[in-house]
Amino acid sequence: MSQERRYSFEFFPTKTDAGHEKLLATARQLAGYNPDFFSCTYGAGGSTRDRTVNTVLQLESEVKIPAAPHLSCVGDSKADLRGLLQQYQAAGIKRIVALRGDLPSGMGMASGELRHANDLVSFIREETGSHFHIEVAAYPEMHPQARNFEDDLRNFVRKANAGADSAITQYFFNADSYFYFVERVQKMGVNIPIVPGIMPITNYSKLARFSDACGAEIPRWIRKQLEAYGDDSASIQAFGEQVISEMCERLLQGGAPGLHFYTLNQADPSLAIWNNLKLPR
Repeated sequence: MSQERRYSFEFFPTKTDAGHEKLLATARQLAGYNPDFFSCTYGAGGSTRDRTVNTVLQLESEVKIPAAPHLSCVGDSKADLRGLLQQYQAAGIKRIVALRGDLPSGMGMASGELRHANDLVSFIREETGSHFHIEVAAYPEMHPQARNFEDDLRNFVRKANAGADSAITQYFFNADSYFYFVERVQKMGVNIPIVPGIMPITNYSKLARFSDACGAEIPRWIRKQLEAYGDDSASIQAFGEQVISEMCERLLQGGAPGLHFYTLNQADPSLAIWNNLKLPR
């Protein structure tokens, strides 16, 4: 689509047929905006593997937008991963989001033959050469399980050096954290595109739970304003749309190579931001 920037949307596989139909309807609506790709998440320990595979194959074959499955190494053997890679290659999938993955509840340490995301990136390269464009995760505000920020920066550099083509960040609400992260890793010799992950604000209580779990900081001024709206969902959405649109505008003006929207399987919140920014179609 765009030569200079790329725009993408992320979905999560659903547990019900009705939810799956809604996901596909959302994808078809977003397809009208000609995104560069759709990504699809992969539950803790590969718990949604089959649903992820099915969703990705449908997005690719029916919705006609390139699909990028998440692939994590927690809980999976090399043989499992090899089988998935072969299945995706056969289906014409060209992009993979390579992650260590979340640990399932009760799993104290990572299991599986590969322990870290950089190991997974290396494995994909060894198995498939340059077939896949490999995305990795970036954490501008530090991975919640990292020992410290410097250690997390080194982890990211290892992933990039293992063969990643580009990165997608965890969502954030402070553009400075993104710019600082990019500046730091560039000084460490990493120059792959790092695309900001964007989370629309539509529900404060859900956002607060998500953010506490994944280490995304909600700035005090945003938190306090959202709290002040109480159950006024219209005001929360209007305020959220304005805040995120302004942040995205600053990110793009500052040189961000695109945007990756965490849709939560809804089209309208992301499209409101897209239209405010007058992004290409």
